[in-house]
Amino acid sequence: MTATEPRRLPDRGGRLKRWMLEGTERGASHQGPHQVEVEKTHSWWRVMCLTGVDYFSTLGYQPAIAALAAGLLSPIATIVLVLVTLFGALPVYRRVAQDSFRGAGSIMMLEKLLPWWAGKLFVLVLLGFAVTDFMITMTLSAADATAHIAENPFTPHWFSDIPIPLTLGLLLLLGVVFLRGFREAIGIAVGLVAVYLVLNAVVVVVAIEHVVTEPRVATDWWTGLTTQHSNPLVMIGIALVVFPKLALGLSGFETGVAVMPQVRGDAADESSARPEGRIRGTKRLLTVAALIMSSFLITSSIVTTFLIPQQEFQPGGQANGRALAYLAHEYLGNVFGTVYDFSTVAILWFAGASAMAGLLNLVPRFLPRYGMAPQWARATRPLVVIFTLIAFAITILFKANVDAQGGAYATGVLVLITSAAFAVTLSARRKQQKKRTIGFGAITLVFVYTTIANVIERPDGVRIATVFIIAIVVVSLISRVRRSFELRASSIELDPVARQFIEADADQFSAVCIIANEPGAGTAEAYRAKGREERRDSGIPARVPTMFLEVLPADSSDFEEDLVVEGHIVHGHRVLRVRSGNVPNTIAATLLAIRDIAGVVPSIYFEWNEGSPIQNAIRFVFTGVGDVAPVTREVLREAEPDVNRRPTVHVS
Repeated sequence: MTATEPRRLPDRGGRLKRWMLEGTERGASHQGPHQVEVEKTHSWWRVMCLTGVDYFSTLGYQPAIAALAAGLLSPIATIVLVLVTLFGALPVYRRVAQDSFRGAGSIMMLEKLLPWWAGKLFVLVLLGFAVTDFMITMTLSAADATAHIAENPFTPHWFSDIPIPLTLGLLLLLGVVFLRGFREAIGIAVGLVAVYLVLNAVVVVVAIEHVVTEPRVATDWWTGLTTQHSNPLVMIGIALVVFPKLALGLSGFETGVAVMPQVRGDAADESSARPEGRIRGTKRLLTVAALIMSSFLITSSIVTTFLIPQQEFQPGGQANGRALAYLAHEYLGNVFGTVYDFSTVAILWFAGASAMAGLLNLVPRFLPRYGMAPQWARATRPLVVIFTLIAFAITILFKANVDAQGGAYATGVLVLITSAAFAVTLSARRKQQKKRTIGFGAITLVFVYTTIANVIERPDGVRIATVFIIAIVVVSLISRVRRSFELRASSIELDPVARQFIEADADQFSAVCIIANEPGAGTAEAYRAKGREERRDSGIPARVPTMFLEVLPADSSDFEEDLVVEGHIVHGHRVLRVRSGNVPNTIAATLLAIRDIAGVVPSIYFEWNEGSPIQNAIRFVFTGVGDVAPVTREVLREAEPDVNRRPTVHVS
């Protein structure tokens, strides 16, 4: 049976308020590329396109950012990026797909590997960086879409003077779409990615043809490169140093595991606890996406560096933030270039939609289970408004500049990848896989270096992530305190023995009397003494039998729990036992479940706890214990407004 009913929306209030809070009683599982549960699954290659709207869309700005960061060394630095992609990020996320196949990614892995409050706080920090990643995906993609619109030769010249309003307009459009209700649109993603990749392939092939037919461009590049850096080892060293600035090219891996629930597996997956077909399909998805992206990264870096003057990559230059679009117009004409621009704008905008969907599923996936989200956070529309306003603030702060946001974006991406590498290293170590532990440990060190280097070079990402982390932690703690007196059982089940105890007392005595007992030595004398004292001090009727209720310790950092109450005979005494980290809330949920089964209102008997009320209150918030009796009564009062149906709490 279920002990807690979904909280219903109040009837009072205006129509706007009811519309905004619609979905609070269902929880916030937003439909979109990152939804947790899907009605229809798809082939891995179609789901790859959902990853592609984030991953492949970076081709819109990655070559220009690479050229701006590395200059003539851009192709060599990009090769380093590809090597890290194929031999670092790809193996890590293939392992994440194997160990976290429900779409929660590396954050859920770390939550399981790091128990209690340490794990929860670590998750909150990672959520801050994940929010940074998704938010900057939205703002950077919108800013780059604006650049493609403004630089198109058919666009009125005054558009280039209003990049911030244009970017805000795209973000506002994105918010409006989600307020109306964003439906899963895998067909749109497939179409956008297919068209975009084909157009990029055409541009790259034509550009390569010009490089081949005009060998002087390669000669000029090599002459300029060797003039700047005569020693090949120095070139490689500098490429390794500037590599962190190119980390945007790794942005699609976390998205790849987030969309795992969309992947169609084998027929046996539905009844299996481990969906091998889905895991196999996701690994294939990640591998093919990495190979496609790596091919485009290398070829696009070569042709843009060879064919575009370096000054055009600088702020204000025609290739700034749009290097491949520059080549499309230069070598294929403005008509084809305009088609390419429209395709780029569309996929960049849809990348923002994917990021918004990720936010709307990521935040409710963790915070409500921790008790660290207000009730309205279960609804989609308030979150859409908040995320849209934050995107506005970031856009204004960075003046809708693609280059300025690159550091913040890279920080979010790198922290998530580093955490994933750390998670799989811990997982391999716990499974005593020595070779994999060493291999993943080495990859982790590479990403740790890359992250630190990026943070030192461009600290904006850490500053933004710190703001998000502080906001998440503060709101989470306030919410946890405010929701302390809620019923926390998402479900509660009584085993047959426990039901027999309760139904027997209810049928024979029309009463159920329970003694709260703290688990201890469990000796026969301890149970006899406890029962004797409670009858003497609390006035339990002599004719009514009693049973003991014991809450066995569990992870107190958990908020929502599935409870199982077991009945036992211990030294001739009837004992109900349930495992939980939140004692008063669990006792209250158990009493309400007993009332519903027995048809009578149960009574429970406590002893007063010793200690300071303030200390007990703090203990309750963080450890789930404290002054149990008054808190149990308060939880019951909040859960059951009818005094006649509310279980009775006695304290002696």
